[in-house]
Amino acid sequence: MAADLVITGAAVFDHPGVTAVSVTDGRISALGAAAEALIGSSTRVLTTPGGLVLPGFVDAHVHAPFAGRNLNCLWLNDTEGKSAYLQQIADYAAAHPELPWIVGGGWAMEYFPGGTPDRRDLDAVVGDRPVFLMNRDVHGAWVNTRALEIAGIDEHTPDPVDGRYERDTHGYPTGTLHEGAAYAFDAVHVPRPDLAEWRAAIVTAQRHLHSLGITGWQDAWVTPDTLAAYRDLGDDGGLTARVVGALWWDRHAGLEQLELFAAQREHCAAPNFSPTTVKIMADGVMENYTGALLEPYCSCVDHRGAGKGSSTGSGLSYVDPDTLQRAVTALDAAGFQVHMHAIGDRAARDCLNAVERARTTNGPNDLRHHIAHLQLVHPDDLPRFAALDVVANLQAYWAQHEPQMDALTIPFLGERRAALQFPFADLVAHGTRIAMGSDWAVTTADPLAQIEVAITRRDPDHRDGEPFLPWQALDLDTALRAFTAGSAYVNHDPSGGRIAVGARADLAVLDLDITRSAHLPTDAVVVTTIAGGAVVHHRGDH
Repeated sequence: MAADLVITGAAVFDHPGVTAVSVTDGRISALGAAAEALIGSSTRVLTTPGGLVLPGFVDAHVHAPFAGRNLNCLWLNDTEGKSAYLQQIADYAAAHPELPWIVGGGWAMEYFPGGTPDRRDLDAVVGDRPVFLMNRDVHGAWVNTRALEIAGIDEHTPDPVDGRYERDTHGYPTGTLHEGAAYAFDAVHVPRPDLAEWRAAIVTAQRHLHSLGITGWQDAWVTPDTLAAYRDLGDDGGLTARVVGALWWDRHAGLEQLELFAAQREHCAAPNFSPTTVKIMADGVMENYTGALLEPYCSCVDHRGAGKGSSTGSGLSYVDPDTLQRAVTALDAAGFQVHMHAIGDRAARDCLNAVERARTTNGPNDLRHHIAHLQLVHPDDLPRFAALDVVANLQAYWAQHEPQMDALTIPFLGERRAALQFPFADLVAHGTRIAMGSDWAVTTADPLAQIEVAITRRDPDHRDGEPFLPWQALDLDTALRAFTAGSAYVNHDPSGGRIAVGARADLAVLDLDITRSAHLPTDAVVVTTIAGGAVVHHRGDH
C-alpha cells in the first residue's frame, strides 16, 4: 500500500544513516529504504536534501490564546523603543476608530525608566478612549488616564494585596499596573472577547506555532473563556495541535476550586484537547520585585516587593506555603497534574515542599508535576527535583544577557545570587528530567532560538556577545530532546517527541542538519510541519 507522504533527502533524528520517513493514515509507517519503497502515484513526496527530520516540537509552557489575541489586535512584541510603541499605538487607534478600547500588548520594560511607562505618553496619542496594554512578560500593564478614570482608580485607591499601582510623589497612579492590579483591571474593566474571538485567537496562534515546527503544547493559563474555545475547536476539527490545558488556580480562592476543576476536566475535553492540569502561580518576577526570594532584594533598590503575604523586601508569595502544600496534595489526590510558576528561590522551594507533602500523603504516582521558569534555585534544592520526580520546565530564551537582565535583574539580586540563575546544567547533572517551553508571547515562540540560547547562553542575534553563565549551557542533543520528548512526557503523550514506526506522525523538517554541521540552530528554518500525519505548514504552500 502506498504511503500518503514520504520525506526524503533529510537526515532523521535518532536514526543514523536514515534519510527517509513515510506517513500512512497519520502514523509513521516506515523509515529509510522501506519508506521510499512506499512511494506510489498518489504519494506526496517532500525532498529536503541536507535537511533534518525532527519529532514535532512540543512547547511545555505557552499562552497561545492571549498571544493570538494580541496578534489579532495590537501586537507590540516586534517593536522596539518607546517612540516606536507610541507611533504604532497611534496608527492602530487611527485605523480603528470603531473600537471602544485599544487593547493589546507586548511592550518591554527596558525601554522605560525603572521599567514603568507613564499614562501621559499614552494620553498624547490616544486620549479619547481607554487603552490597556499588557507588557511582554504579562506581569504588568500600561494604561492611559481615561482607563484609570473608567476604573475609578486615583490617589485614594489602595493597592491590591497581590499587586500595586505605580504612583507619583502625590500618590496618583502613573499608568503602570503591576501583577494583580493589572489582572484585576483586565478582568473587571476591559471588554471580554466572545467565543468567536477566542477561537480566532487560538487559530492565529496555532498557525504561527505550526510554522515553527510546533505540533503540541501545554497552555499554561486556561480560563473559562479560552477553555470553551479550545473545546469548540477540538470538537469541530479546528485544533490540529495536541494541547493540554492548565486550568487556572485562583489565588483568591481555596480548595473549593477542586469541584470546578473536576467538572471542567470531565466536560471540556475534546479531540486533541485535554484539560488535565492545574496551574498555580507561586510568585511574580524579579524585575518588579515580586519574585519570592529567600533573602531580601539588594539594599540598593526600593523594596517595592514588600507587602501582605511577603517577607519584607523579599518579594511576594501569591499562595502562602501551607495553602500551597494543601492545594498540591489535594490536586495530586484528585489525579491532576500541577504546573507551578516559580521565579525566585523561595518560590521554587515552596513548590518542592508542596510536592514533597503530596508524595508523603498520597504516595508515588505518574502525574508528572512540573515547575516552570526556575530563574533562581538554591543549590540545596537542586537534588530535590529528581528525588521528588518533579520535571524542570525551562524557558531557555531568558538565559542570556539582554537589557532587562542586565539593568533590572542582576542589580536587584547582587553578584552572588545573579550567578545562580537558570541552572540548566546543574539540574541535568542532578538527574532532573527537563522539558522546555517558550512562555510565548513573553518571548519568541521559536524553538530553534530557544535551543540556541540553551546551548550558547547568548542572544542568537548577537553571537559574538558575552555568554551568560556559560557553565550552565546544555549540549544540543539534551536541548533538542527537552523540547520534543521532554515536553511530550510532561503532556503524557507516549507517541509524541519521537520518530518510530507506529508512532503518530508529528514531525518538523529543517532545511539544515544542525546535528551534523557547524551550523547553530537558528541557521536553519522549518520548511515543513506535520501534525497527526497532516501537513499543517509547508513553506512552498505560502
